[in-house]
Amino acid sequence: MLFVLCCNQLQAQKVGLVFSGGGAKGLAHIGTLKALEENHIPIDYITGTSMGGIVGAMYAAGYSPDQIEKIALSNDFQNWVNGRYTSDYTYYFQKNEANASMLNAKVVIDTGFHFTFRSNLINDIPLNFAFLELFSQASAASKDNFDNLFVPFRCMVADVLSQKSITVSKGSLAEAVRATMTVPIIYRPIKLDGQYVFDGGLYNNFPADVMEKEFKPDYVIGANVSSKTYNEYPKNNDDRLMNRFLVFMFLSKSDSTMIGKNGIYIQPDLTNYSVTNFSPVEELIQKGYNATMADMPRIKALISKRVSDEELAKRRAKFNSQKPELVFSNVTVSGVNSQQKKYIERLFKSDKETFNLQDIKRGYYKLVADQTFETVYPRISYQAATDSYTFQVVAQPKKSFKLGVGGNISTRPISNVFLGAEYNFLNRKAYTFGTSFYSGRFYESVQVNGRVDYPTKLPLFLAAELTYNHWNYYNTSQIFIENPRPIYIEQSDRKIDLMVGLPLNYNTKIVLHSTFINNSDRYSPNNTFAVGDLLDETNFNGFRGSVKLEKNSLNRKQYATNGQSFSLSFNYTTGRENYDPGNIFRNTPGYPKVPESSHIRHWGSIKLTQENYFLHLNRYTLGYLVEGVISNQPLFSTYYSTLLVAPAFYPLQDSRSLFLDRFRATTYLAGGIKNIYNFRKNLDFRLEGYLFLPHKEFELNNFQDVDYTKAITKLRYAATAGLVYHTPVGPVSLSYNLYNDAVKRNGVLLHIGYLIYNKRSIE
Repeated sequence: MLFVLCCNQLQAQKVGLVFSGGGAKGLAHIGTLKALEENHIPIDYITGTSMGGIVGAMYAAGYSPDQIEKIALSNDFQNWVNGRYTSDYTYYFQKNEANASMLNAKVVIDTGFHFTFRSNLINDIPLNFAFLELFSQASAASKDNFDNLFVPFRCMVADVLSQKSITVSKGSLAEAVRATMTVPIIYRPIKLDGQYVFDGGLYNNFPADVMEKEFKPDYVIGANVSSKTYNEYPKNNDDRLMNRFLVFMFLSKSDSTMIGKNGIYIQPDLTNYSVTNFSPVEELIQKGYNATMADMPRIKALISKRVSDEELAKRRAKFNSQKPELVFSNVTVSGVNSQQKKYIERLFKSDKETFNLQDIKRGYYKLVADQTFETVYPRISYQAATDSYTFQVVAQPKKSFKLGVGGNISTRPISNVFLGAEYNFLNRKAYTFGTSFYSGRFYESVQVNGRVDYPTKLPLFLAAELTYNHWNYYNTSQIFIENPRPIYIEQSDRKIDLMVGLPLNYNTKIVLHSTFINNSDRYSPNNTFAVGDLLDETNFNGFRGSVKLEKNSLNRKQYATNGQSFSLSFNYTTGRENYDPGNIFRNTPGYPKVPESSHIRHWGSIKLTQENYFLHLNRYTLGYLVEGVISNQPLFSTYYSTLLVAPAFYPLQDSRSLFLDRFRATTYLAGGIKNIYNFRKNLDFRLEGYLFLPHKEFELNNFQDVDYTKAITKLRYAATAGLVYHTPVGPVSLSYNLYNDAVKRNGVLLHIGYLIYNKRSIE
């Protein structure tokens, strides 16, 4: 009888596991799970907050510690926590051309003309969908009752209006997890049972009391990763100053005494780790594992019950087998009017009666790519009657302005300021109107654009763009020493571009351009200028038709380290060249006076460009850039007028700010290698080298005449080496740049911000 009584008591032992919040440090909880399972310690209940709630929910949803670790180590996880989209779902079709904006803010104007700025710092779009992927099937299997999960589970959220801690025990597991990690300012709040809720760590960061109240286990194992012990004020130069502030502001203190006398309190030493840096996943998991293993003798002495690997695997497999397959039969939309609802539903239209998660995911990213919506929140619910899921979209369209500020500060006189504004409106079609301004000593530009998106079976857009560019190369022709041959060139180009675009897939689009061009180039034919001189002037008025195939999945708009871009264009240009000679050669002996002239010019061209980062080895990345142009573009009236309209290769970050006459040709092949070494997070060393092979270079004859050199006789080079630090608002770059040009150009360039400009009229 004593033996049977002891066996029953042993069998009746119940163990509760409590996980604290702590931001990225919460990844250490995965190590705790690994250690407990390896030593056959039972886990009968879990309560968690914030990151502890996420890890606990994954275990409760039927994921093994090894599976959780694999997910945390994946690139997808880094994309989720940093608000990045994976390349397959960026939906490039709806993206605008890259500009020099560094800070963007969405401004909503209500009927009372009050301005509201969005407050969240991290884009939650990928995270919201990731939680649906991870937890929707477990929610369906448990019938939205957390007691029916693989392990009964509770997580904490905070209602900041009533200043109450709320225990979540039912409903959508995905939404509960999303709510428990909603750090104020960082992520936008969501509604849970009609209440706006935030991170549970605000009021209960270590829910040992909830474990006792809800489950009454025999033993409690508590893992805390958020130490809030006050020792001393951080010094001004302490790199972890902001991280400490975040912990003290947003997480309540964890009390080790709350686990009671039948408890084990585990606290890994994570002093040197940040609550906001999710990169050292493997190290954090190992810290949690080591801390738990250090306490394992005490855990085994206190808890005598064991669960074999076979028994645990069988029970987990049984629960996972109850998860309905993710097959969707319906999409519902709320929060919008009837016309807007039709627009959204068309994005998910499928010829099939049912569709899978990938179909839903693509439709979702089509929707969130539209700038019209202030919020797009996804939900998935299981319909037992049809054994399928319904995808629910809660959208909040806004008549909103998106404001952008940026530009660059440089050690060369190419600094400028960028200002941009965009207005979005949605009805049965999506409307976007925008404008942008660049202002600087070297470059000035104004652009106005409008676009209408049609959510037809084959989506398309109609767009118009009016652009004015002005380039002054004389102001930038000196680098660090006096240039004996400064360039007296000013270029102005104006264009009206009418476009029709179609998507080919999620990263590729095809765009038809009809462009009306008015170019004006003023220049000195011999690089001299004095008071009273009149520069030569060439005007070109014409039309350009283009068909462009474009693909882009680069992770950054400048200094990319991942993804690829591809562009293939077929172009036809026709127009009239008007040449008006100046008087710079008026005192030159033997110079014949050149009269004004006017000629019709027309030509075709094909241009291909590809940038690809294809090899990633630990911290090293290898990429390449290739570019080729084939054209029958004719020679213009003079040497410089021909150069100014010829296609140009821009290999380095500052190439567009230099007039490189030896990197221009009507037909050429160019390319180079990009070597990137990542020293630490956001800090890269880049070493790049390029070659430029023109079919025929332009040659200056007599005073201004132009001709071709022999074919394939010249090879030009360019190279750069430097450091790039990627800040949240843009890059900071220090580099040494070298060009093999007519006047050898080399020097050190430091710039903060983006060296990005609007495209020229004949690019």
